[in-house]
Amino acid sequence: MVGALVLLTAPRAHADEDGLVRQEVTFRGGGGLALHGTVLSKSGALDAGPGIVLVGGSGPGPREEYRQEAEAFAQAGITTLVYDKRTVGYSRLHTDFGLLADDALAGVRLLQSSSGVHPGQVGLWGFSEGGWVAPLAASRSTDVAFVVTIGGPGYDPLRTQAWNLTTHLQHQGVGGPFRRTVAGPTAQFMAATGRFPEAGYDPLPVLERLHRTPVLALWGDHDTQVPPQESAQVFREALARAGNPHAVIGFVADGAHNGHRTSDGFDRIGGPLFQGKKLGELAPRYAQTMTSWVQAVATGHPPASSAAPAPGQTLASTPVPDHTWYAGLAPALLLLGFAAYPMSALLRRGPVLRPVRWLAGLGLLAVVATVTCPIAVFAAGTGAATPVVWGRPASWLVVQALAVAVVVSACVSVVALWRRRLTPSWAVWLRLAPVGLAAVGFVPWAVWWGVAA
Repeated sequence: MVGALVLLTAPRAHADEDGLVRQEVTFRGGGGLALHGTVLSKSGALDAGPGIVLVGGSGPGPREEYRQEAEAFAQAGITTLVYDKRTVGYSRLHTDFGLLADDALAGVRLLQSSSGVHPGQVGLWGFSEGGWVAPLAASRSTDVAFVVTIGGPGYDPLRTQAWNLTTHLQHQGVGGPFRRTVAGPTAQFMAATGRFPEAGYDPLPVLERLHRTPVLALWGDHDTQVPPQESAQVFREALARAGNPHAVIGFVADGAHNGHRTSDGFDRIGGPLFQGKKLGELAPRYAQTMTSWVQAVATGHPPASSAAPAPGQTLASTPVPDHTWYAGLAPALLLLGFAAYPMSALLRRGPVLRPVRWLAGLGLLAVVATVTCPIAVFAAGTGAATPVVWGRPASWLVVQALAVAVVVSACVSVVALWRRRLTPSWAVWLRLAPVGLAAVGFVPWAVWWGVAA
C-alpha cells in the first residue's frame, strides 16, 4: 500500500476572494516519495461531497498548469487535489505508468481522509498521459469512485506520439514522404532500440477491467496530439466489452487537446500563460460538462453509457509493427560495412582506392544522417524539421543529397575497380567486400527509410 501521510505546510487554510479555500499539502506517493500539492474546496460547504484528484499530462507537470480545471471543480463543490508531478523516477527517457498510478492513488487516499469529502466519492481526472494513468489507477483500486479523462489516448504511446508528430508536420507544410518516414521506420527504430519509454503500453486491457467504474471520456474536437476519432472508438468499444453501463464518450466544441479554447487545435485562445505560452481558457461548457457529470455520479445517478458523434481526423494513425529488431540492426550493419574500409587502411590490408574511400566516408555520413534527422523530430519536436523547403525539412534534403552521392560514389568505384583490374586475393576481398555489401544494402534501406521519395 502507498502511504498518504499528510503534512500541512500552511499554518491554516483560509478562503480567498474567489470563495475557495486553498490548503497546501505534502503526501507520500509511490516509493514513499514526497509530493507537494494544493487542496481546493468551496468556502462554507456544510455536507461532505465528492472529491477529485487531477493527474497531469507528460512532462514535469507543475500544478499551475491545471489551475483552471482545479478551480472549476472546486467552484462546483468538488474538493480538488492538484499536485506537482514527480521528477524522481520520471524523465524523457524513463516513464513508469505504474509508479504514476501509485501517486494518483495516494492522492485519492489523501482526499478520502480530508474533511468535507465523502470517502466513497473520490475520483480521478486524467489529461493526455494521465488518460493512461488514471484508468490504470482505477483498475487497481476500488477506492476510485469514477474516472474523467480529457485527451486520453486509445493507442500505445509510440503510435500516439507518431500521430502527434505527423499531424504537426503536416501543419508546418511537410509532405507525406517525410511524415511516413517519421511514423514508419523511425518509430520502428525507436521501438527496436528501446529509447521510447513505455512505447508498447496497451491501454485496452486496463479499460476492459473498468467494469463498474463510471467513466467520462472527453476529447477536444480539434485535438492535434492524440487521434480523437480513433481514441474515442477504442474507449467506447473497450468499455462496452467490459460491460460498463456508465461510460460516456463526448467531445468538447472548439476544444484543443487540453479542452481549452482553440481555433484549429494548434493555437490557444485566452487563458493564463504557462512557461511563456498561452494555455487557453476553458472551452465553453467544458467545465460544466465535467462538473455536472461528477455531481450526478456523486448523487448516485451516474449517466448511462452514450457516445457523441466523433469529429473527423485529417490523418489516420499508423500502427508500429511489433517485431522490429531489424530496424535497429540494419543501420548498425551498414555502419560496420562502410567503416571496415578505413579501418583496414589503418591495418594496411589490401589496396587503397580513392573512389572507394569516398564511398566509405559518404556511406557512413549518409547512414548517420538518415537516422538522426527524423529521430531529432522525436527528441526535440517538430521544430527540428524547420525550415521546410519543397515540402521537406531542409536537413532531409541534405540527407537525400548524401544518398545520391553514395550511389554515384558506388558507381564510380565499380568503374575504377574494373579499370584497375586487381588480382583477386584474400586481402582484396577482405578490404572491398564489406564496403561493397554495405553499398548494395544501402539502396533498399534508403528506399525503406523514404530517402528516395
